[in-house]
Amino acid sequence: VQLVESGGGLVQAGGSLRLSCVASGPIFSPNSMGWFRQAPGKERELVAVSRGGGGGTAYAESVKGRFTISRDNAKNTLYLQMNSLKPEDTAMYYCAVIGFPYWGQGTQVTVSS
Repeated sequence: VQLVESGGGLVQAGGSLRLSCVASGPIFSPNSMGWFRQAPGKERELVAVSRGGGGGTAYAESVKGRFTISRDNAKNTLYLQMNSLKPEDTAMYYCAVIGFPYWGQGTQVTVSS
């Protein structure tokens, strides 16, 4: 299984970015997928989850109302739409298959004030 993230970059506070994660292998559709982030000197944290089988979504309180996770099972692709970005959103963002030891290489998001 490979996970490849893209879409990160440098943006001003208040701006938006859309992250994508393409998964290879027969693992995407039935499973819950998540976006995590890790800032320098901090632990990796779960940002958003898309539950498998149409089980809905969940968000960390810090991003609720600003971020939207979505998935296209036909394309094996997970998305994270990030709006109203803040400097504290600066981190490396990773996608993962919840419950499995598969991680992408990450995509850097930097928000300037």
